[in-house]
Amino acid sequence: MLRTGKGGTPCSVRLAGTGGLSIAALDGDIGSIRDLYFDDITWTIRYLVVDTGSWLPGRQVLLSPLSVRGERLAAKVPVNLSREQVENSPPMDADKPVDRQQEEALARYYNQPYYWEGPYRWGLLAYPGMPPVPIPSSVTPVLEEMAARDRESPKGDPYLRSARDVTGYYIAALDGDIGHVEDFLLDDREWAIRYLVVDTRNWWPGKKVVLSPEWINTVSWPDSKVHVGLRQDEIKAAPEYDPSRAFEREYETRLFEHHGRPKYWEREAR
Repeated sequence: MLRTGKGGTPCSVRLAGTGGLSIAALDGDIGSIRDLYFDDITWTIRYLVVDTGSWLPGRQVLLSPLSVRGERLAAKVPVNLSREQVENSPPMDADKPVDRQQEEALARYYNQPYYWEGPYRWGLLAYPGMPPVPIPSSVTPVLEEMAARDRESPKGDPYLRSARDVTGYYIAALDGDIGHVEDFLLDDREWAIRYLVVDTRNWWPGKKVVLSPEWINTVSWPDSKVHVGLRQDEIKAAPEYDPSRAFEREYETRLFEHHGRPKYWEREAR
């Protein structure tokens, strides 16, 4: 996850660290995070897959980040839900694809807005927990693409992906493979996946790099391969990612300037 540190700069907490985090309802714990589902257009976490353990044996539930209290994740993830609400929620099989009809049922049950209806990452919200804002006269291209794909996609194809399943995917540069997805870095205010952490051990032993989803050309889901619009030498010469050090805005600035790409935080501030 990306957290805000001194002076408003982010530092990193790896997405793998969310596995096993407890979910705290208003009246007690309900289980722990087993997986995270994200959409493959905006690379936004849409659901926490929660294993309810001995409380509801054999059952997993999906909870939207819209249920989370506060803007930052901690040792426990607090949600604005009661245990009874979760227990009586629509049944879901987290090991099978989640279709839009099921998403609508969940949103209606929890009285939450549809994240796919509106100009922002969360529909009428830029991030969970913020007050609704007026809809501008035009929407961003990525959300227009998302809406068009939703209209054209057959039922049962909600373009939700498992973070656990995508871990291990190969990364292909324009001129060859360069590593595999080891982890993700998440902005836990917007619940946006900002970076893929890439392990390059078979090419450059010991080096890790991060790549923004914005630099992806395409993902071959059947082949478990992510194709990025960068050359191997560009990636090799990029600032190295050190998971033991704070993830600062200065590092992000060097990273984006190295690849000659526009900075997402300047665009989103407009």
